[in-house]
Amino acid sequence: MATTVTTAGRAAVGESHALTWLNSWIRSHKQLTAYLAVGLVVALGLFAWNFLSAKTAERSAGRQIAQGRLALDSKNYPLAASVLSQVVENFSGTHAAQEASILLAQARLAQGQTQQAIDVLQRSAPKADKYFRAQTYGLLGGAFENALRPKDAATAYESAAAAALYPFLRAQFLADAGRAWIAAGDTAKALAVYRTIVAKLDSTSAAGEAKVRLGELTKGSGHP
Repeated sequence: MATTVTTAGRAAVGESHALTWLNSWIRSHKQLTAYLAVGLVVALGLFAWNFLSAKTAERSAGRQIAQGRLALDSKNYPLAASVLSQVVENFSGTHAAQEASILLAQARLAQGQTQQAIDVLQRSAPKADKYFRAQTYGLLGGAFENALRPKDAATAYESAAAAALYPFLRAQFLADAGRAWIAAGDTAKALAVYRTIVAKLDSTSAAGEAKVRLGELTKGSGHP
């Protein structure tokens, strides 16, 4: 019991010395202490303001995307494009802007504005995060195909495949790339794509198509 009391006593003495030192330091550095207190209050205020602003912006972007999606589903493409363009511009760099870019491109394509859709997707695809990148590049590939630019389409589809989070999506985008390479007249690259599907993604549904295409492209060569 004596040891316990002594230890507690020493701890209390240590705490008392620390508090005494702190009080002494504050009294001798009143101006600096005041600056530190003000700085802390300002920092906390800025943090709270930024947090609330971000939440408010997120809710606003979500409402606008919902409005744009509803207009798109209702085939009111001009309204959808107008609303979604605002989200892309006002919330640049956010998930909301990335989602809006995809929907905006769909609205442009639905109106036959292929080049405008390509412009939107080319700006957003390189900056898109992993949850949106594959979809953005895949849609870009489709837009290039609409514009009769199969080589660019194939490159975009390959970028989509590289960014795909799931094997079946990667296989599908590679199959799209193979089709585009054939349209571009580049049989060698089409073969490389289809062989990748067969060798590395054989369990996906696209593998069957890839085997058929390989057979067609290598017919009579003896090298599938």
